[in-house]
Amino acid sequence: MWIDSHCHLNHTKFTPEGGVDEALAAAHSAGVLGMLSIDCLIREEFSGLLELVKPLENVWCTVGTHPHDAGREDEKSVSLEELISLAQSDAKVVGIGECGLDYFYTHSSHEDQQDCFRKHIRACLETDMPMIVHARDADDDIIRIIREETDGKGMRGVMHCFSSSTKMGHEALELGFHISFSGILTFKNSEELRSFAQDVPFDRLLVETDSPYLAPVPFRGQMNHPALVVHTGHVLADLKAVSADEMAKITSANFFKLFDRAKLTA
Repeated sequence: MWIDSHCHLNHTKFTPEGGVDEALAAAHSAGVLGMLSIDCLIREEFSGLLELVKPLENVWCTVGTHPHDAGREDEKSVSLEELISLAQSDAKVVGIGECGLDYFYTHSSHEDQQDCFRKHIRACLETDMPMIVHARDADDDIIRIIREETDGKGMRGVMHCFSSSTKMGHEALELGFHISFSGILTFKNSEELRSFAQDVPFDRLLVETDSPYLAPVPFRGQMNHPALVVHTGHVLADLKAVSADEMAKITSANFFKLFDRAKLTA
C-alpha cells in the first residue's frame, strides 16, 4: 500500500469530467490506497478542493498559500486566525500548506513570501498540524525562519518534492522534518539527490508525485498522476536496500504518523 503524500487533484489537467475518477482508479490498481491533495490558493481554491475530496475515500487535503501567490492581495488578506479556522474546519483537512519560499521565480517579493511563510508556521504551531514546505533557491532563509519562529519549540512538517542541498536536508532533519521524494529522484542527473536519500532515516521518508507535474522515469515529460508514485517508491527502495513492499509500508506508516488527522476508511 502506497500513499501519494502530495498531489494536486484540483488542477485543470484532472478536472475534466471523469478525470479524478480515472486517476483514482489507476492509483488503486497500482496499489496506491490514499493521497493528499494540496491547496495553493486559499481564496480561490480551498473551498472547491475541500468539496472535491469530501466524498472521496482516503483522499485528504490541506489549506495554504503557495509562495508564488504570497503577494496577492486576496491571499495577504487571510489572517492567522482565519487560516487556523480553515485548517480546523473539517476532518478532511489534515495539514497546512503548501507554503514556503521560492526565489527561483519572482511571482511574489521575498518580503511577501517570508511574511506568508511565517503566518503558516504560526498556524501550524497553534494547531499542532504538519506543514508542507515548498523550497526553491531559498534554503538558508527557509531554515532561518523556521528556527526563528519555532524558537526551540519544534514543529511537524515535510520538505516536499525535495531537491535542495544536502546541507539543507540535514538541517531540516535536525529540525524534525520529514523528507518527501518525487519523480525527480528517478531523473538521470539526480545523483546528489539519490545520495542524500540514502542518508535519510527510514522514519522520515515520504514519497509523492506532485502530480500533474514531474512524472518519474520512464514517464518523464508526460502528465503525472498518483499511480506513478510507485515508480519513485521503487527507486527509493533500491537506494535503501529494502523491498518495494517494505518501502510502501514504511512510507505509508510515516504518512499517517505525520498527518495524524488522516484516517483510513477502507
